[in-house]
Amino acid sequence: MPTPTVLVVEDDAELRQVIADSLHAEGFSVAQALDAADAAARLEGFAYDGLVVDLRLPDADGMDVLDAALARYPRIRCVVITGFGGVEDAVKAIKRGAIDFLIKPFQLVQLANVLKLGLNERRLQQENAELRAQLHDRLRFDSIVGRSASMQHVFSTLELVSPMNSTVLIQGETGTGKELIARAIHYNSPRRDHHFVAFNAAAIPENLAEAELFGHAKGAFTGAVQARVGRFELAHKGTLFIDEVASMTLSLQAKLLRALQEREVERVGESHAVKFDIRVIAATNLDLKKLIKEGTFREDLFYRLNVVRVLLPPLRSRREDIALLAQHFALKSCKSNGVAPRTLSQATLRALMSHPWPGNIRQLENAIEHAVAMSGASAEIVPAMLPEDIRSPGQLALLAPVTIPDEGLCFTSIVSQLERELILRSLEKTGGNKRQAARLLQLSRTTLIDKLHRLVGPVEVEEERDASVSL
Repeated sequence: MPTPTVLVVEDDAELRQVIADSLHAEGFSVAQALDAADAAARLEGFAYDGLVVDLRLPDADGMDVLDAALARYPRIRCVVITGFGGVEDAVKAIKRGAIDFLIKPFQLVQLANVLKLGLNERRLQQENAELRAQLHDRLRFDSIVGRSASMQHVFSTLELVSPMNSTVLIQGETGTGKELIARAIHYNSPRRDHHFVAFNAAAIPENLAEAELFGHAKGAFTGAVQARVGRFELAHKGTLFIDEVASMTLSLQAKLLRALQEREVERVGESHAVKFDIRVIAATNLDLKKLIKEGTFREDLFYRLNVVRVLLPPLRSRREDIALLAQHFALKSCKSNGVAPRTLSQATLRALMSHPWPGNIRQLENAIEHAVAMSGASAEIVPAMLPEDIRSPGQLALLAPVTIPDEGLCFTSIVSQLERELILRSLEKTGGNKRQAARLLQLSRTTLIDKLHRLVGPVEVEEERDASVSL
C-alpha cells in the first residue's frame, strides 16, 4: 500500500513542524504550506490524500482552502484545526466536507488517528464501488448466455422491467436460472446500490419462515434470545427475492399479501408496524394457476405477484443454446480451476445436444465441470469425459413430460425435436451406420438421410460396409 500523503497548512511555523513530524512518525509523507496561497499552489501540482488546515490563515479563511481542495479532489480527507473556533464553526466545517474539527491544543496522536480512519473509510468505499461495478458487469443482460428466440424474448422483457419498481414473477423449471435472472433485474435497476436479499421459502421450516421474513422480538418464541430483523427490513431500499413461493403455507401467504399491500410488516411478538420500501421478485417452478384451483395458493396473492411475468424456457426447448452454454461453462470452469482453456469436440457437442437435460442449465454446468476435471492434460473434451448418464443415456422416453405454457408452444418444433433425438439415438446405437439406424426406425435410408440433413445438418457418420445392399 503506498504511503499516504498529507498537506499541513498552518501559519505558525513551530506548530506546523511539530504536526508534520508527528504525522511522519505515524507513517505519513508530509508537505507543508504557510498560508492559503502556498496551499493553492501545492494543491494545483499534487493530489494529496489528506489535508490539515488551520481555520485562521493570514491571507484567507481556512474554509476557502477546504472548499478549493474538495473541489479539485473530491476524495481528499480534510481536518480543520483552530484555536478560536466553537461548535458553530465545527458544524460548518463538517457540512462543507471536513471529516473532523479539532480545537487547539489537541493530542497529536488524535489527529493521526482521525486521518487514518478517514483514509481507511475512503479505501473501503473505493473497494465496495469496484466490487459493485464488477458485480454489475457480471450480471449485465449480455452476460446471460442465450441466442434462441425464447431467450431473446426474455432479454427484451428484462430490459423493459428492470428500471421499474413493478413486482416480477419468474416461472421456470428447476435449474433454469431463476435467481440469476432476479439478480440481473436488481443490478440493472435504480436499486442496485442497496441490498439484494434472497429468501427460499422451501428451505426454511414452516415454524421459522414467518420470523425469517418479518423479524421477531426478543422472547417472541422459544429460542428467540434476542430481537432479529427480518428479510423485509434487510431489503429496505433494495430487492427481496422470494424463491419457491408456492411452498408457503396459506397462513404465511396471507401475511405476505398484507405486507405487500400495506408496505409494512410487524415483527413476531410486536404490535407496531415497520414501513419498508422494497421491490419484490418471486419465483416458482410450479403452475400457480393449477395450485389456485387446488386451493393451495391464494388467488389474490397470485395477482399481487404476477404484475410482470418472466417465463424461463427449459433447456430442452432451446437446444440451439446448448453448444454456446457448454463452451461458456467450459471456459468458466477452466478459469476457476487455473487450467488452460479446453475446446469441445463435435462429438461432445452432439452428445450434449441430444440429451434431454431434466436438470436444465444447472445440470449442464455440472456436466461440463465434470468433463473439465476428467480432461487431465487434454486440450479437447471428448464424450468419454462427460458424466456416465450423459455419454450412456438410458432408453429414450418417447413421451417425456412437456409443460404447455399459457401462451402455447410450437407443435412443429416439439415434434422436430423428438424426431431429431430419435435419429441421433439410433445413429449412436449403430455406431453411425445410417442403414442400420434406418432399419431400427423402420424408415428407408433416403428418408432417414433427408431427415438427418434437415434436422441435424451435416454429421460425420461411418459409411456402411455393405454398400451393395439397399433399403
